[in-house]
Amino acid sequence: MNQYWKKCLLYLLLLPPLAATANPEPPVIVIKASKFLFQPAKIELKKGQTVILEFTSSDRMHGFSLPDFAVRADIEPGKPMRVSFTPDKAGSFVFRCDIFCGDGHEEMAGEIIVQDEG
Repeated sequence: MNQYWKKCLLYLLLLPPLAATANPEPPVIVIKASKFLFQPAKIELKKGQTVILEFTSSDRMHGFSLPDFAVRADIEPGKPMRVSFTPDKAGSFVFRCDIFCGDGHEEMAGEIIVQDEG
């Protein structure tokens, strides 16, 4: 087998694994906002790993505020809202609804736990 065909064969053998890892899509975390709670209320992430937060609401307007990472979103009923987010520090961080949604609004909060890489 000449050198040209060896290179072609090598290229064909390596192409699929390289293509699969070139640009992996970030994971999507669906967060449901409803009267006075977020589901899930606790989210675990890895430092440096980009994720997409997808918010939905079925009852009324809510807000999402994660001030430690300057992440903010308005969550309208029936309109999914996506925010791309890459945590750059490890620790435990509180998120809250920042649009008044009735009695009990002050309890509408959750926690993002960011673990160090590796």
